[in-house]
Formats: sequence, C-alpha cells, structure tokens
Amino acid sequence: MKLSRAVSIFFGAGLLRPAPGTWGSAVAVALGLLIHGIGHFPLLAAATLAAIGWGVWACEVELFEKPGQDPSEIVIDEVAGQWVALLFPSFGFWLMGLDSWNFPYPGWLAAFVFFRLFDIWKPWLVGRADRRHDATGVMLDDLWAGVFAGVATMIAAGLSHGLLM
Repeated sequence: MKLSRAVSIFFGAGLLRPAPGTWGSAVAVALGLLIHGIGHFPLLAAATLAAIGWGVWACEVELFEKPGQDPSEIVIDEVAGQWVALLFPSFGFWLMGLDSWNFPYPGWLAAFVFFRLFDIWKPWLVGRADRRHDATGVMLDDLWAGVFAGVATMIAAGLSHGLLM
C-alpha cells in the first residue's frame, strides 16, 4: 500500500463501516487522549501539525486524478480536525497544571460531539471550504469544524462550570 493511501485512510480507520468519518473521529479521540497523556498539550499540538501536513500531502496525492471528489474512506481530515478540537480543552488543562493523564470526560466527549456536529452541518467557513471541491478543501473544512468545535467546547465548559459553581 502506498504511504499516501495509508495516511489518507488513517491506517485503516477510514475502511470501518458504517460512517467512516465518525469512526475516524473516534479513533482520533482515543489516540489524541493517549498523545495528551504522554506529552500533554505540546505533544498533541505537534501531532496535530503533523497530521495537517501529512493530510494535505496525502489528499493532494490521492485526489490528484479525482478532482472534486471527497471519498468517504479518506479520514485524515477528520483526524486533524478532531485533534484541533481537542487542543482547546488540552490547552486549558495544561495551563491549569493538571496531570497529563487527567483529561476529564466531558472535555473530550464535548469536543467529539461538537466536531461531528460542525463537520456534518457545515456552517459558514466549514461549508465554504467544503465547496472548494479540491484536496485543500477536503482538509480545510474539517480544520474549520475543529476550530468551531473547540470554541463550542470551551463555551460549554464555561457555562457548565459557571452554572455548577
């Protein structure tokens, strides 16, 4: 198997059915929690940048002769976008000085749910990127969905903690 294919399907996660995008996001959350545990926010940030770089490359190679396509098995975009969403609570936990293995349940679950919501709904910049119909758009819509999901996660955390305190 070509390296670009392996990266684009995130080493098999994109072949899981049904809903390969959701499976790719779920695998990304599990791996993201492990990465956060090993090296906290800085390692997750580095992994996210690597996923973005490798993802852009893999999408360009895999979609070169398939202009306008976004095959469902390509999930490196979901992995990168999901990690962007996880960066927001990860950064907060890192700033608070929490142990790296302490990534409380609502944070990662909210990031997952909000990411899937914005990835499927495709509001504003997410939809605009998706309508590019090129390899960059394949990655960019999920990165915007990750940003929106990260912001929504932090707003939800603020409301939750504000209401519970």
